[in-house]
Amino acid sequence: MSESPEIIAYQGVPGAYSHLACTRVHPELKAFACESFAQAMFMVERGEARLAMIPLENSTAGRVEEIYRLMPKTQLHIIAEHFEPVNHCLLGVPGTVIEALKQVTSHPQALAQCDTNSRALGLTPVAALDTAGSAADLAKSGNPALGAIASSLAAELYNLNILKENFQDVEGNTTRFLILARESRMPQLEEGLTYMTSIMFTVRNIPAALFKALGGFATNSVNMLKLESYMASDTMQVSSFHLDVEAHPHEPGMQLALQELHFFAKEVRVMGTYPAHPFRYSQHKIEA
Repeated sequence: MSESPEIIAYQGVPGAYSHLACTRVHPELKAFACESFAQAMFMVERGEARLAMIPLENSTAGRVEEIYRLMPKTQLHIIAEHFEPVNHCLLGVPGTVIEALKQVTSHPQALAQCDTNSRALGLTPVAALDTAGSAADLAKSGNPALGAIASSLAAELYNLNILKENFQDVEGNTTRFLILARESRMPQLEEGLTYMTSIMFTVRNIPAALFKALGGFATNSVNMLKLESYMASDTMQVSSFHLDVEAHPHEPGMQLALQELHFFAKEVRVMGTYPAHPFRYSQHKIEA
């Protein structure tokens, strides 16, 4: 099998926050923009890209539900996670100043996250399909009275000026990305390191199936950090689950928990084991 090209695929247009995440984590790979999450993921599946950078959840907007439906349709593995702070920038065409702006354009979510600051400047919001696309359109228009809310990378790519950084109303907006590959990259279990394992499974049609399936994690002291449910079929009779636990499959407690999960659930699939991102440690410090 020939080696995949040095490409990391993402959904969006150049300058999107997914693009920014690609450049932060894998600057050695060429970032390739895709129209959809499915296109990005299946590029990796077909060997046309080495990795895919896929957003799973955002601290403000919640989960990206489409990803949970797409993952079972692929054979991809999660090899890493990345937490990217969303720092919105107010952009303008070269030569303009904040005082000259009358309108601001961006994705509705970004507009909402910057609403207070936009109102303080008297800017009228104009909805666009995405943040980076609004920056590209602004560059084409050359309109000095129009601003855009997008990433610093979008400013660089489309030759726009950053009029104000950290333009969001509230700090802490963060997106968690999964990095997907065709082959599993199970890290060796090393003492002192924290690992994440992501699992997908479907419960059996018996009373208290979910309670019993997850019971092994509790009794074996395996910390469950995330549990998401979604309908895996059109019948709306069977629920599937995405589970993130803080453990490595080679740990004895995790092995016992997985045995119990297999007994009470079906279609169990370990999506990947990977080192916990340092962002998780910073959150623990804040909470402590």
